[in-house]
Amino acid sequence: MADTPAHTGDGQTAPRPGAPVSLSVVVPVHLVQGYLRQCLDSILVPDVPNLEVVAVDDASPDHCGQILDEYAARDPRVRVRHLERNVGLGEARNIGLDMATGDYVWFVDSDDYLTPDAVPAVLERLAETRPDVLLFDHAREYWHGKVKRGTGNDLFRDPPAPEVFTCAERPSVLKMMMTAWNRAIRRQYLVDLGLRFGAGYYEDVNVTYPVLLAAERISLLDQVCYIYRQRRRGAVTRTASAKHFDVFDQYDRVFAFIDAMGADGERFRAPMFDRAMWHMQLILERGDRVHEEDAPRYFERMAQTYARYRPAGHELPDGEQAAKKYQLIEKNDYRGYQRLLARKPPSRKPAKAATSMFRKRKRAAVNVAKRTGLRQYYKAQLRMPIDENLAVFAAYWHRGYSCNPAAIYEKLRELAPDIHGVWVVKRENVKSVPKGVDYVVRGSKDFWRVMARGKYFVNNVNWVDDIVKRPGQVHVMTHHGTPLKSMGLDQMKYPASAKGMDFKLMISRADRWDFVVSSNPLSTEAWERGFPCKYEMLEVGYPRNDRLARATDAEKAELRKKLGIPEGKKAVLYTPTHREYQRSFRPTFDIRRFARELGDEYVLLMRAHYFYKPGAGQWDPERVIDVSGHRSVEELCIASDALLTDYSSIMFDYAVLPDRPIVLFVPDWETYQLTRGTNFDVTAFPPGAVAHDEEELIKTFRSGAPWQDEAVTRARAAFRARFCPWDDGHAAERAVRRIFLGEQVPNPPEAP
Repeated sequence: MADTPAHTGDGQTAPRPGAPVSLSVVVPVHLVQGYLRQCLDSILVPDVPNLEVVAVDDASPDHCGQILDEYAARDPRVRVRHLERNVGLGEARNIGLDMATGDYVWFVDSDDYLTPDAVPAVLERLAETRPDVLLFDHAREYWHGKVKRGTGNDLFRDPPAPEVFTCAERPSVLKMMMTAWNRAIRRQYLVDLGLRFGAGYYEDVNVTYPVLLAAERISLLDQVCYIYRQRRRGAVTRTASAKHFDVFDQYDRVFAFIDAMGADGERFRAPMFDRAMWHMQLILERGDRVHEEDAPRYFERMAQTYARYRPAGHELPDGEQAAKKYQLIEKNDYRGYQRLLARKPPSRKPAKAATSMFRKRKRAAVNVAKRTGLRQYYKAQLRMPIDENLAVFAAYWHRGYSCNPAAIYEKLRELAPDIHGVWVVKRENVKSVPKGVDYVVRGSKDFWRVMARGKYFVNNVNWVDDIVKRPGQVHVMTHHGTPLKSMGLDQMKYPASAKGMDFKLMISRADRWDFVVSSNPLSTEAWERGFPCKYEMLEVGYPRNDRLARATDAEKAELRKKLGIPEGKKAVLYTPTHREYQRSFRPTFDIRRFARELGDEYVLLMRAHYFYKPGAGQWDPERVIDVSGHRSVEELCIASDALLTDYSSIMFDYAVLPDRPIVLFVPDWETYQLTRGTNFDVTAFPPGAVAHDEEELIKTFRSGAPWQDEAVTRARAAFRARFCPWDDGHAAERAVRRIFLGEQVPNPPEAP
């Protein structure tokens, strides 16, 4: 006989404990494009049909809306609402709640994510206990990679909890973090209570406490289900602002709810009062939330709240310090409160002596200069005015004139000829600098002068640690490729990639950046996530690809002649990437055999990664031309007829050329993913044909598939549309106009 449904007090018919339940996960979204995919992927576990994601795009000005639509298009469990104006986190949650259809609702912040088994575990516990509220644990993930379980997790087990209980039976649940994301709430119960999230910084409070106070059935899940990301920057609750005064209004609403409960609410007044005072004191004492000049007024508001809501007969808390604080708040004695805090033993490590980053870097730079005999000269130059018309360029650790910095330099000479550009190169690379381009040798007296006096600094890697970034100087990071592989802080998860890396030093270097040039939405997401620093993202296309966008047949013919490519042959550019798990360059296929099997119709242009030196004389010069030392990879792209690569970022540049096939050779894709990490599965969304072993690779070319197969052509077009949307030949111009001329440019540009 089938189970008979049970009836709940709110008029709903609910299955008995153990029957399946459905879950709506509400995700408000705003300015989180670097984290949104991880959040959604963590929720959308496969084979869970009784799950829906209600995503509310809160008029996010970045690519969040497109990312949500992408997920909705491929997973019917995702529903998206795009708002025309920004309404804030609280109202976005309310909109999501109104859209939700599940038995339970879970509010998840879009820059956080769930643990791998969180959704199944939560659904199982909900089905077992059918609570009004299910509470579960969380962990904090810090920007430097440390993950720490939330404090107070002993509340889940000390003392042992029954399957279900009320707040009166276990008031310690009020001490759990007052957020919306560490609980699943029965949807109809929440709707019937009439609770709505408020505006402001503490929009959770007037919902998260009342749902516990009124619940007839509360259940616990002693498991970390939620990862709360402690972002290095951007957390509003860790920003000093008068908006923290919002906490008083939110607790007014909580106590109004208690009043509306009548006699049943009185038993909660004392524990709720203590919790409110704890929270208000925490905000004041953290030091990074209330401006110093606002602190007396904040304290006065706290004293007013104390007088208004302190229950009759309320006893002071245990502990001399805590009791004294209450007494000082009651008397509105802010000065006494300050004196008490000053006597309090520090709970954290004492702050280091205040020293500006400028002075720290100046000392480090001077020490290095001292070792080279240039200390006094460099110190003197640092005291000289910044040259407003001096721009300093470098690329690939001072290896020469190339890449995005070179493209920006050339456009700068055209649009702002009054700004003088100087390149920094190593002594052994001086000959690579084109005629007419001014340069200085790294480490020379002229080098220290331009590094001290320059206004603009453009590089595709970081400058040396020894330099000082003076106030008023502008640093531009262009990077040197679209990141298929994980970069920056994302590398911490992959030991082979992270070996020997100092991530704190990496981020301190990135703190210098004022502008980051991004080629496409994928890059923007990866740079924001991998380098969470304060800079302006310029998603304007890749300057170095302007040349590819404007390439002509005449230029191709000239470059082929220059490279010695025989007339009538198809030139295949081969560009293998660096593999962290290999110590030296080892081809993943037999290059001699490959060139021989292709026949006389082909010639292979061998371009080894700049980390390696493949050596001369390894291959038949009639079939393989070693172009590893060629100055411009853009010229190689234009001269060739097809690209053969594995995981190199050159595939994203090459796709700018609309009529050139791309073939991926991926025999170690799984190994590469595990050791380096990737931002998407390029084998599932490739730029062309994909070969997994040597036989398949040879067959791909001999069959003519790269040029003739319609599926391959469609794949290349889709890849180009996704990753080359702004490479229209004007990326360098947009960068120069924004950075050097101070103009506002479309960012990102309008789609063609």
